[in-house]
Amino acid sequence: MIQAVRGMNDILPGDTPYWQRLEAEIRGVLAQYGYREIRFPIVEKTELFKRSIGEVTDIVEKEMYTFEDRNGDSLTLRPEGTACCVRAGIQHSLLSNQQVQRLWYMGPMFRHERPQKGRYRQFHQVGVETFGMSGPDLDAELILMSARLWQRLGLDGLVLQINSLGTAEARAVYREKLVAYLNQHREQLDADSLRRLESNPLRILDSKNPQMRALVAAAPKLSEYLDDESREHFATLCGLLDAAGLRYTINPCLVRGLDYYSRTVFEWVTDRLGAQGTVCAGGRFDVLVEQLGGKPAPAAGFAIGLERLLALVRDQLQPQYLPHAYLVLVGQAAQAQGLVLAERLRDAQPGLRLVTHCGGGSFKSQFKRADKSGAQVALVLGENEVAQGTVGLKYLRENREQEIVSQGVLAEHLMGALTSSSIAGK
Repeated sequence: MIQAVRGMNDILPGDTPYWQRLEAEIRGVLAQYGYREIRFPIVEKTELFKRSIGEVTDIVEKEMYTFEDRNGDSLTLRPEGTACCVRAGIQHSLLSNQQVQRLWYMGPMFRHERPQKGRYRQFHQVGVETFGMSGPDLDAELILMSARLWQRLGLDGLVLQINSLGTAEARAVYREKLVAYLNQHREQLDADSLRRLESNPLRILDSKNPQMRALVAAAPKLSEYLDDESREHFATLCGLLDAAGLRYTINPCLVRGLDYYSRTVFEWVTDRLGAQGTVCAGGRFDVLVEQLGGKPAPAAGFAIGLERLLALVRDQLQPQYLPHAYLVLVGQAAQAQGLVLAERLRDAQPGLRLVTHCGGGSFKSQFKRADKSGAQVALVLGENEVAQGTVGLKYLRENREQEIVSQGVLAEHLMGALTSSSIAGK
């Protein structure tokens, strides 16, 4: 039997209603802030990610799904969405003349990692990207928008961590100090940190190795090397979050794993998902548009891992997906009339979730299917009902008497009968 690729999971019918409900809640919050959806291909040219993410990052070095197509071009399944969004913005002139854009996207990303809880080779993200706004007020809006989403989902317990990476020039000075410090303690570095020491030493600050905590804690702090403008930018951001009453922790070791970040970076983290505790992460990437061939444009955004978020909020979600009614058809005449009747009911009540039995079978077997479907009522159409122009209505979840209803008023009658769930909009 051929099975799915390891780390790439099917989302089965019992799970998709929860995904749909989560996605709908996210869309609702983004609409409140005036963000518009953008969609771009799953496959991009490999050079896009090498130039944006950085060739010495783990993603580019070890995790990308890269292949040559029949034309000999190197293509890659997108490992993240920011570079794709910037490429699309440049290509279609969405970012020219300092245009202001508030964009979002949703879909699968791909990284060849060791599958574990909260980390998969095909995973899903919603990403939010903004362009043309350079101030800390935009940074605050992004953070407050994510906080509103947690509130809407009934999710508490997430911790907001923030930091400033300053400019590339400030980081270059800091990098020299950090590398000098780490070289003095090379014997305490693990293999992963030794590999990063020359290529991406700031990532050592984000090490998850508990044996390196003391070493990292004593390292020079990036905040001590920030330029004045970045320091003021970060102070203003903190003031805006304070004014909004949003709690946060300044984490000097928060550096993010992608090369394009600058100034503000932030993460929402939890201790309820084991090692994969980051649910939402983002920040500024003011140099990326120019780096990918566009005119300089300030930019910022964040991404949310949907598998991780769903694991935290599934119990709070109550998707309405079970059918309202199940139409039982007994006899050839009922089968011929049943499909037409079902279409009339759907025309009259567009929000009605109605399953029409297909494939024949006895009344008993059909009734079992009706009950198993989770429907609130069974509509019974047999030879007698066809002759009399009626339908039997039996309540499956309530202790109520069975009714005989005229087909002409059935749609209206169902509105009153389905008391536990309004048909309209559900």
